[in-house]
Parts: sequence; C-alpha cells; structure tokens
Amino acid sequence: MAADIAEQPEVYARLLEPAYAEPIARAAAVIAERRPRHIVLTARGTSDHAALYGAYLAEIRLGLPAGLASPSAVTVYGARPDLSQALVIGVSQSGGSPDLTEVVRVARESGALTLAITNNPESPLAAAAELSVDVAAGHERAVAATKTYTAELLALLLLVESVRAGGGRPPAELAALPDLAARVLADPAPETAAGRYRFAARLVTTGRGYAYATAREAALKLMETSYLPALAFSGADLLHGPLAMTDPDVPVLAVVGSGPGGAAMADVLARLRERKADVLTVGAKGELAVPDVDERLAPLLDILPLQRLALALALARGEDPDAPRGLKKVTSTL
Repeated sequence: MAADIAEQPEVYARLLEPAYAEPIARAAAVIAERRPRHIVLTARGTSDHAALYGAYLAEIRLGLPAGLASPSAVTVYGARPDLSQALVIGVSQSGGSPDLTEVVRVARESGALTLAITNNPESPLAAAAELSVDVAAGHERAVAATKTYTAELLALLLLVESVRAGGGRPPAELAALPDLAARVLADPAPETAAGRYRFAARLVTTGRGYAYATAREAALKLMETSYLPALAFSGADLLHGPLAMTDPDVPVLAVVGSGPGGAAMADVLARLRERKADVLTVGAKGELAVPDVDERLAPLLDILPLQRLALALALARGEDPDAPRGLKKVTSTL
C-alpha cells in the first residue's frame, strides 16, 4: 500500500502525457458532438466515490444533470430504463464486475452513449462500452485501492474539462499536479496524526461539494485497513441529525477546501466545536495541509494525506493494510 501511494505523482504525470490525454480528448469530442442531456455513472466501492466526484464535475462544469445508477435495478430487478439521451459512464479499476458491465450493455442497447473508465482496457467493461479510457495507473499491489482511485479522478477531470472545451487540450493548471502531489506525500503530518486515533472506537468523515467524495473514500480506507467503523456524511447531512453522535470521544475528519464547498463547512465546524468534537481538518489551512488549488482539483490532493493516515493507523493498531481480512482485489457482484 505504501508503494502504491508513493507512485501517485508518477501516475498523474503519465496520464497527462499525450499518449493517454489525447485519447481522453478524442472521447470528449465524441461526447461534445453527441450532446447528451444527462449523465449517469455506475460504479462500486472506491470507484463509486470517483463517480460521485464525476457527478459533481458534470453538474458544475457542464451544467448537465448527473447521478449514480443503481446497478441492482438492472441486474436484480430486470429494469430497462430509457437512457437514450444519456451519457452512461462505467467506472471500475478492474473493469471486471458483471453488474457494471451489464448496466453499460443495457444502456448501450437503449441508445445511450457509453464510456468505460478503467485501469484494464482489455476488461469486459471496456469491451461493453462504445468509448473507453485507460487510467494508466499500472499494477496495483495492495487490496485497498489508492493510485487507481486518484487516476480515475484525474481521468474524469480531464474528460469533463475536455468536453467543456469541445475536445481540447488539458487545462495548463493540471501540469502542476505531479509536483504538488509529491509535495503532499513528503509531509510527515499523517503519520504523526495516526497516534491520535490509535484507540478510537469509531470515527466520522465529512466534507461538502467536491470534498464529499474525499470524505467517503477516506472512511472506506479506514474501514478496509483498520477495521475502524467510519461514517461519511456530507457536511449538510451531518447537521440534519448525525451531529448528535459527535462528542470528544468521536473523532471527526473534515475536508475543508478554499472554494464554495469549504466555505459551506464553516457552520459545520462551528457546530462541531460546540459539541467539543475532536476535529482534524484537511485542506490548505488544515492540520493535514495540502496546497491551495482550485476546488475541483483539490480531491486529487486532499485524499493523499488521508490514505497515508489510514496506512499509518492500520500499522499502529497492529493490522496488515496490504491484506485486509475477507477482501479480494476484484469483487464480482450482480
């Protein structure tokens, strides 16, 4: 897991190279030409959080309604929704889950434009879709996904920005991502923070907007590697009831960016302080600090210290983060 985490700056640099960025731009040009009316993303696990980020990107940057599919509606209940005016995107590291492949296949049959985003361009999911994007993360050794998650984030960002530009080159600001990621990974703060939560019985993660996907992914990593019950909430949803369970014994990891989503967390943080909750913030001004970037880029950096926190915490609790009990690298569901 440590090696996979360390490779992320290299993965960012590779995906920004013309050999991988240009195919994404070509797919974006097809999407721009077809002009879908809405976007449906289908994914599981870690990739579901990347898809959530993609939905925010689509609605904010493209002005298109976007949401996550319920694969069981197709695979368990036999539904055949009319997706003829949709772009349907399957997001999967392995591309091997039968339910995602079936959703994409059914969507394509109904007339949808379909796209697979996967780390395996030879996978069943890639074969089922009309268009395919390789996230080029390379072999991932650990069961808990790290570099494939951030590669999916970057692929979605490149895709949406290119659709917005009608199939143009990646925004120049993305070129700094590899160096910024390397800087974040050099900071020892996550390992220091791990001791703070060694004996935690449960934990809450929270964020708003683009940061909500980061909060959900951080919670999953903590559950996978430390077996620590971790509940992820949108900052807004946290105030609608779950705030009642927070107190000094329930740590809160809050992802607080510099843009509108971060500003919207101000009231959440104030209410948590009233509850005397143990809050650790992630962001440009956070205890786990990351560079101050545009909010839509922040998830590619914010998750890095949280991955390292999950790794360090698992080791501090005497667990093996490379072999979480009961889990396999590829999970097949229907």
